[in-house]
Amino acid sequence: MAGIATGYAPVSQMSRLSLIAGYADSLITFRGSLMAALAKSGVSVTATAPDIDAAMGARLRSLRVLPVSLSMQRTGMNPLQDIAYAARLYRLLRKLDTEIILAYTIKPVIYGTLAAWLGRVPRRYALVTGLGYAFTGDRKGMVQRIVSLLYRFALARAHKVFFQNPDDERLFRQLGILPAAVPSVIVNGSGVDVGDYAFKPIANGAPVFLMIGRLLGDKGVREFAAAARSIKASVPFAKFQLVGWIDGNPDAIAQAELNAWIAEGTLEFLGKLDDVRPAIADSTVYVLPSYREGTPRTVLEAMAMGRPIITTDAPGCRETVIDGENGFLVPVKSVDALVGAMLKFIEDPALAPRMGKRSREIAEEKYDVHKVNAVMLREMGIIPGGEENTHA
Repeated sequence: MAGIATGYAPVSQMSRLSLIAGYADSLITFRGSLMAALAKSGVSVTATAPDIDAAMGARLRSLRVLPVSLSMQRTGMNPLQDIAYAARLYRLLRKLDTEIILAYTIKPVIYGTLAAWLGRVPRRYALVTGLGYAFTGDRKGMVQRIVSLLYRFALARAHKVFFQNPDDERLFRQLGILPAAVPSVIVNGSGVDVGDYAFKPIANGAPVFLMIGRLLGDKGVREFAAAARSIKASVPFAKFQLVGWIDGNPDAIAQAELNAWIAEGTLEFLGKLDDVRPAIADSTVYVLPSYREGTPRTVLEAMAMGRPIITTDAPGCRETVIDGENGFLVPVKSVDALVGAMLKFIEDPALAPRMGKRSREIAEEKYDVHKVNAVMLREMGIIPGGEENTHA
């Protein structure tokens, strides 16, 4: 393979990997199966993220993973705090004598890759799981320019970059954020354990439309609420359930706005759930009107459990739906189109079970976490093979 990774030590000499994350809960939820696969392959894994508590640490140790809590400013762009975070990463990687890093989400990718480069970590991999606040919506100002410059500087020092959809990869290439010399690979999201998220038949009765996610404007929460309000005016028995939480993101839904939806009866708010499977099992259709994603994990979970999907014809979202087969694609920000798609399931009760069955098939064929992890391990040289999916 032509490119930056050529000439590095063979996999047999690469046994200590640090997984660098920006959010502790994501370690188990999104990377638990990957860490288990790494450990099974003989790799010594350390996982670092802010705010790893005792319970999370115990769960990581059960996977044979060493947890290290490392503070980080998750939102905001205070350069002193970000430099301090990079310095902490540098010291950690040197202390662990890390041989491979895999970083995901914006700040871990930027500062983790740079810290690993300065620390002479032999293999440096980045996973772009979505573009984040700086790139979504209509934001093309100073924040995006700064993030792009930081990304470009860091990714020039990566050996390979993983993307979860082709649109993000194409954008990074077109904008010059990802240098031509650095190989890239598209993987099918984070995958889903189709055994843990087992198929559940859709119950008869009033249709239940479910949305799960952080309560952000860019996730399409307002469009979901507006569609719910419109439909309940003529179909009062339809149910609309929302699972999630408000965090410190600048695009977060205000608590007062959420309270108003609940008070008027538009939405049933279930809060933040440690296990979303009961909510999916009780639902008829899964809805995610997001403006852009890497590949939405909640959609994969709903597909695995046999739920049809309504999502947007947007990067990361459109890959999960074959329009008319396992759900419907609607334009970003179009409440009318969202209402129209929901009404199809209300008017034809046989539609959801038929499309849900197809969702399960696609989840098994394309998004099985073990298949996704095998691609990543091959491309990182952990197991034999790889490079057949590599772009340069």
